[in-house]
Amino acid sequence: MSTKTETIEGTVAEYVTAVIGGQLFGLPISRVQDVFMPERLTRVPLSSAEIAGVLNLRGRIVTVVNMRARLGLPKNDDGKPPMAVGVDLRGESYGLLIDQIGEVLKLQDNGREENPVNLDPRMAMFAGGVHRLDGQLMVVLDVDRVLELAPKTTLAA
Repeated sequence: MSTKTETIEGTVAEYVTAVIGGQLFGLPISRVQDVFMPERLTRVPLSSAEIAGVLNLRGRIVTVVNMRARLGLPKNDDGKPPMAVGVDLRGESYGLLIDQIGEVLKLQDNGREENPVNLDPRMAMFAGGVHRLDGQLMVVLDVDRVLELAPKTTLAA
């Protein structure tokens, strides 16, 4: 399934939008499997703070990634339950924990820009470009980079 559609004006990409820490993000719709409210998260012992836990979603074990921790943002204190966006990478299921889900946007592919030089470095690591929308910047999440969860090496004392 492709996220790109040919139109008279050019190629159009579709994004599922999400808000994390007040910032608007777009995930390519072809990468999104489902959107759900995570319930009964089981913490994984000795995992990094970026791993919120695992859960059973319709018979699949899903690793849930805390996107606020992944982006180096503080914990959410607004009391609203988080949402999750289900994605797959190499046959493994993941849920990206977000603050709020938005709508599906169809945007001209030629409107996508490179990461601005002043984009927060924590976001730039996971950004695959940006779209300038009315009054805000939508950061396009590179799902593959977000899910590079290789453990950081530590030096033995």
